[in-house]
Amino acid sequence: MKVGIMGCGSIANTLVKFKLEEKLNVNLAYFYDLNYDNASKLAQQVNAKAYKTLDELIENSDLILESASQAAVHNSVPQILESGTDVIIMSVGALLDNDFRESLESTAKENGAKIYLPTGAISGIDTVKAARLGEIESVSLVTRKPPLSLGQDMDGDEEQIIFEGKASDAVKEFPKNINVSSTLSLASGIDADVKIIADPKVTRNTHEIYLKGTFGELITKTSNVSSPDNPKTSLLAAYSAASLLNKLSDTIQIGS
Repeated sequence: MKVGIMGCGSIANTLVKFKLEEKLNVNLAYFYDLNYDNASKLAQQVNAKAYKTLDELIENSDLILESASQAAVHNSVPQILESGTDVIIMSVGALLDNDFRESLESTAKENGAKIYLPTGAISGIDTVKAARLGEIESVSLVTRKPPLSLGQDMDGDEEQIIFEGKASDAVKEFPKNINVSSTLSLASGIDADVKIIADPKVTRNTHEIYLKGTFGELITKTSNVSSPDNPKTSLLAAYSAASLLNKLSDTIQIGS
C-alpha cells in the first residue's frame, strides 16, 4: 500500500520518524504540502517523492492521510474520495458539519472509498462506540491545556475556563486544539458537552471523558505530552495515526 501524506507538519514529522525507526510497516511513498519545501524535506528522509499538486498525490496514492487542517478537509477530501482513494482524516473537527459529513459519506460509497478516523489524543473510544449500541444518557469532555497551546496570553497562575458548550461550537472556535471533542461526538452519536480550561500550572494537554449510559459509566483521563514541533498537537495524536496505518495491514486486529 502506497501512502500519501497531505500536510507536512508535526504529525507527518512523527510518522517519518517512526518509519526511520522501523515502527511503521507501510510505505510512506508521497508527500504534499502547500509549502513544497516542507514536503520535499520529509520525502528525502524516507526516499519518497514530494508533489507540488494534490492531483499528483491522488493519482499515485492508494491511501491519503490528511494532517493539514479543517479547511484542507473541506477543500481536498471530496476530490480524494471522488477518485476512489481511501483517506485518513486527522482534522476530525470538519466532520461535525453534518451536511458536509453526510456528503463525504455519500461520495465515499459512490466511489468505493473508505474514510478512517484515528482515535487521536484521547482514550476509551472503543468503549464509547460499544456503549452506543445501548443508550447513552450523557457524554462530556473536559480539556485542560497550558495557555500557550490554546493561544492564550495570561498573567498569573489561575486557571480560566475559555469555552463551555457543545463540541460542534468548540471546533469552530478552536479548530487546531479540540479535534478530540469531534472524535468523541462522532463515536457516541451525541454532540458532546465540552469545557476547555487554560491552566498555567499544567505542562501537558489533559482530556477527561465522562460517559453514562445503559452499560454503566466510563471515566477516562489522558495526560498528553505535546508534539515537539507544535504545542497545539498532542504527541499521542500522531501515535494514533501510526497505529491506524499499521492496523490496516495487520493480520490480527485488536479493538473495534
